[in-house]
Amino acid sequence: MEIQQLKVFLAVAEELHFGRAAQRLHMAQPPVSRMVRQLEGDVGTDLFVRSTRSVQLTAAGTALVESAREIIAAAERAKATALAAGRGEVGSLSLAYAGASTHLLVGVLAREVRKVHPGIEMSLNSQDFALPALARVLRGDVDVSLGRWDFVPAGVNSRIIVEEHLMLAVPASHPLAERSEVLMNELAGETFVALPPHEGSVLSDRMRRLSIGAGFDPDIVQRAPDSWTAMALVGAEVGCSLTVSSVAENVVDPHVRFLKVVDETLPIYLRMAWRKDAVNPALPPVLSLAEEVWPGCD
Repeated sequence: MEIQQLKVFLAVAEELHFGRAAQRLHMAQPPVSRMVRQLEGDVGTDLFVRSTRSVQLTAAGTALVESAREIIAAAERAKATALAAGRGEVGSLSLAYAGASTHLLVGVLAREVRKVHPGIEMSLNSQDFALPALARVLRGDVDVSLGRWDFVPAGVNSRIIVEEHLMLAVPASHPLAERSEVLMNELAGETFVALPPHEGSVLSDRMRRLSIGAGFDPDIVQRAPDSWTAMALVGAEVGCSLTVSSVAENVVDPHVRFLKVVDETLPIYLRMAWRKDAVNPALPPVLSLAEEVWPGCD
């Protein structure tokens, strides 16, 4: 039983006339009659009662009509799904992102993908830090990662989403809390809350560079596992914390104030990264959509 046989059968069943069915199908009448007889041979019974004056469905033919329609519709859906998958309009895409600074951006993209490409399922993976997220792209564990990296390895494409500023988070009770800006040399003698000094950490690098330039070693009294915890510790008056502008925009805590660090330093970029040799067909449409919702600053 073939799809084309079922299409021919339905045309004859609906027209109850082999000639009109052939015209509708843009076929000659003999192939139409032949395909119906082949189908009858496949199912093992007559589907039509033929006479010189009329064509009528048999009980078996009547029973086959709805099933034939369902089979044809299912085949067309399968074809459409396969074509959509080939164009990247259906499938899945995994994205890794780090912490408090990116969750709003990720939400914007995920909602837009769901609206524009409902056949693409996004898997969102929160990471504590950016470097592990980049490593997951290199291993092929995820399709896209968001993070701050001063260096992106060969084999990885990246695009700048946001250029960020260094910010100092201080308790609301701190003498500097009413200020909008601060210089690093004003922070000698302060206690600091910092993220772990893992390899490739942009904030650890900027803290080291700026404190050396200002002539002091920062007094780090506690390490926080992530930015959310760091900001909570600042609010608890444990110490100050060097962070970035997107954290200041995403964290709302009445016990924390944010000051822009105005010392000249290396720029900080939030990037999205993906493998150059990625073959996931869902990746190009998501990257294209990301350019619309995250215009960037390249």
